[in-house]
Amino acid sequence: MQVEETDLDGVMLIKPTVFGDDRGFFMETYHADKFIDHGLPSTFVQDNHSRSSKGILRGLHFQYPSWQGKLVRVVRGEIFDVAVDLRRESANFGCWYGSYLSDENKYQLYVPEGFAHGFCVTSEIADVVYKCTSVYKPSEDFSLMWNDKDIGIEWPIMNPVLSEKDKDAVALADLDFLQTR
Repeated sequence: MQVEETDLDGVMLIKPTVFGDDRGFFMETYHADKFIDHGLPSTFVQDNHSRSSKGILRGLHFQYPSWQGKLVRVVRGEIFDVAVDLRRESANFGCWYGSYLSDENKYQLYVPEGFAHGFCVTSEIADVVYKCTSVYKPSEDFSLMWNDKDIGIEWPIMNPVLSEKDKDAVALADLDFLQTR
């Protein structure tokens, strides 16, 4: 397993070791001791799976004040996965990182607590699975504008399909309720 730090403190791109032959492949997607060795969390309390079609954008979602860290991977298709730093005390507040995750490259992205997360589907269909460090709490669920000019994410799609929740998302400038952790 190779773990690469990104420009955003805590966001890690994970490249698993893949063993393949004419029968298929094998890889570890999670190993507590190896995660600890790389400074990643070893305890996850919820697993999620979403399926989306090309052009769908989910996010940018975050939970507050019970932040969730997420370990994201794609088991079918390809997405452009994004993390936005919402930690007020961070020098990177409002900055973003994006990476393509796919069933071909088998990369995973760890999005730590204190970040918004979202992705858009670039293949015909994508199955995304992710582990969370805390359970989902609907009353603490928020959506940040996917196209907020103050963030400036360079999405690979122009007119995404959004949920009603994501259409009504808030701007970064309106997140004054976030407290320093």
